[in-house]
Amino acid sequence: MTAPFTKGPSDPTVQPVPASVVEKVDAADTTLHNPKRAVISIGANLGNRLETLQGAIDALEDTPGVRVKAVSPVYETEPWGVEPGTQPSYFNAVVVLKTTLPPSSLLERAHAVEEAFHRVRDERWGPRTLDVDIVSYADVVSDDPHLTLPHPRAHERAFVLAPWHDVDPEAQLPGRGPVAALLDTVTRDGVAPRGDLELRLPE
Repeated sequence: MTAPFTKGPSDPTVQPVPASVVEKVDAADTTLHNPKRAVISIGANLGNRLETLQGAIDALEDTPGVRVKAVSPVYETEPWGVEPGTQPSYFNAVVVLKTTLPPSSLLERAHAVEEAFHRVRDERWGPRTLDVDIVSYADVVSDDPHLTLPHPRAHERAFVLAPWHDVDPEAQLPGRGPVAALLDTVTRDGVAPRGDLELRLPE
C-alpha cells in the first residue's frame, strides 16, 4: 500500500489522507500498467470556483488511464500578471496523478476539461472559469513548444509550489530541484491558504 502523503509545514490545516482512502485508490491502480506520476495545477476565478475545481478533479479521475492520487488544500491567490483589483481572486490547488497517458494525450484531456467548464482564451492573463496546467510529468524535461515540461513558470509561482509542497513535501521539480527549496525563494504575497475550504479525492 502506498503511504499517505504527510502534512507539510507550510499549512498547519492540512490533514493526511486517511489510510482507507489510500487503499481504495491503490486498488484502482491495478487497472494501470507502468503508470507515470504527473502533477497538475488547477485554478479558477469565475463562477463557483470551488465547485469548478472539484468538477475538474472528478473529470480527471473519469479519464481512462488516469487515477487521482492526492489533492492539495485550496489557496486563494491574487490574479497573476494583471493590475490589482481588476479581476476576482483565484482558488488554486494541485492534483497528483498516476497515468498511462503520454504527455500529449494528458494535455489534450486537460484542454477538454477546461472546455467543458467553458474556458475561453480571448486574452493572456484573462479571467477564466478553469485553468488546468501540467506542472510535471515523471522526470521529463522537454522544451517542446506544444508542451514544455516541466511548466516553464512553475518554479516561480507560489500558488503552484505551496499546495504541491503540502501534499508531497519531498517533491522535486525536474531540472529545478526540491519544491521546498524553490518555495523558499518566492514570495507568498497574495497567496493564502483557505483552511475553511476542502477539495476531496474522487471516490
